[in-house]
Amino acid sequence: MKLESVIPWGRTFEEYRRMFQLTETDLTKLVIGIGDGPASFNAELHRMGRSVVSIDPIYAFSANEIASRIEQTYETVIDQMRLNASDYNWTDFRDEQGLGAERMRAMKAFLADYETGKQEGRYRLESLPATSFPDQSFDLALCSHLLFLYSAHLSEAFHWQAVREMLRIADEVRIFPLVDLTNQLSPFVKTVSEDCRERGLKTDIIEVPYHFQKNGNQMLVIRN
Repeated sequence: MKLESVIPWGRTFEEYRRMFQLTETDLTKLVIGIGDGPASFNAELHRMGRSVVSIDPIYAFSANEIASRIEQTYETVIDQMRLNASDYNWTDFRDEQGLGAERMRAMKAFLADYETGKQEGRYRLESLPATSFPDQSFDLALCSHLLFLYSAHLSEAFHWQAVREMLRIADEVRIFPLVDLTNQLSPFVKTVSEDCRERGLKTDIIEVPYHFQKNGNQMLVIRN
């Protein structure tokens, strides 16, 4: 990964809580966030005294490098949000500037925690479809805005391998959203769900209380 190819965009703890319908009991579990990037979820959950690990290729870079890239790309992201405003529901954010302010708050919280978190092993340079974690290292794996969303970029085989890897390292997997970048249900949701059921796993599609991307208010839950 080259830094100039990265567009950092971090979501807030509250967004994670609603995207994955996280209960207080869920937050006491051993949690791994897949592809967390510069989200504040790890920093805020750690501040609550809970156990969390985040993985992402972006963690190859320093806090200063990520901060610089955020500064370089922030206005571009906001401009794109403005141009594609009709693809989103603006009930939680007043407009793209309000969204940007919330996301920047999350990214600043991440940056303040990042170097310490790396030293503590909370931010790990790992990525799907294969990680170095031992079997069943975690209770709960959360995959945000990676699988299904990028169905045009990541193959069906990649999705199978990635889901199987998450189930190898965690008892339960939650993936959000289930739509692709065109706001349509990813065709891989059906095939991944069928693959899991054939292997004796329990799968559920659950509507969640977070709905920013149009049609994107469901998560897939898979349990060993």
